[in-house]
Amino acid sequence: GARPHTWANAAAPVLAGTAAAVYDGDASWWRALLAAVVAMALIIGVNYANDYSDGIRGTDDDRTGPLRLTGSGLVAPEKVKYAAFLCFGVAGVAGIVLSLVSAWWFILVGAVCILGAWFYTGGKNPYGYRGLGEVAVFVFFGLVAVMGTEFTQSGRISWVGALLAVGVGSLSASVNLVNNLRDIPTDTEAGKTTLAVILGDANTRKLYVGLVSVSVLVTVAVSAASVAALISLASVPLLLVAAMPVVRGATGKELIPVLGLTGRGMLIWSVAMLVAMLLA
Repeated sequence: GARPHTWANAAAPVLAGTAAAVYDGDASWWRALLAAVVAMALIIGVNYANDYSDGIRGTDDDRTGPLRLTGSGLVAPEKVKYAAFLCFGVAGVAGIVLSLVSAWWFILVGAVCILGAWFYTGGKNPYGYRGLGEVAVFVFFGLVAVMGTEFTQSGRISWVGALLAVGVGSLSASVNLVNNLRDIPTDTEAGKTTLAVILGDANTRKLYVGLVSVSVLVTVAVSAASVAALISLASVPLLLVAAMPVVRGATGKELIPVLGLTGRGMLIWSVAMLVAMLLA
């Protein structure tokens, strides 16, 4: 239910944001740890929230992906919802502490993030059913998470931090996109209008490749700050392996490994960026 294959979406932005803070010369490891707690609690919370909301709507009744707690009837819907709220509570507490030691208005940013996590598939008009899922992932687990992590440590946002936010956001959105690519048939039948449903199979595959490629462009751009950033290209072989099934037209369960491979590629990319900035 916590969907471990998505956890890289939480770890990567914190690593990348800390890399930017190292570039600024003001990294704070205990603040980075607090940011990691916030990000991890949010990603697990949104996974439980999606499980609950999709389950009670019947969207998960006929899945090609991994088992869902609510849709399968394995766990009572209320318990899945309470698990989501518990995670959001943990994120809220850690986020308030981090805000009080950096900038109080981050409490408002955190509140928006939690609302965004819930209304992705929750409420009467979830935006995840309107083709905005990838946009939200790009914003919350890319721009906000990376630049927010940098700001809480160094008190500013550098051009390096902004670029790393775009890189992580694109990779994170690609994970969400390939998940929705796999579910196009069942989502269409259930009336869940994801971006993949709107674009169609062929265009979704092209967009996935484009999003993954952004990380390479960002790496080259960041190398202007430190040539050591080029070690992040070590993630390219894994991302190529991840992209092959997408390019070759894999469908259904054949696409499941792509999620984990893309996430691990994103994690390697972010770790390499942190190492690069430490070396610089």
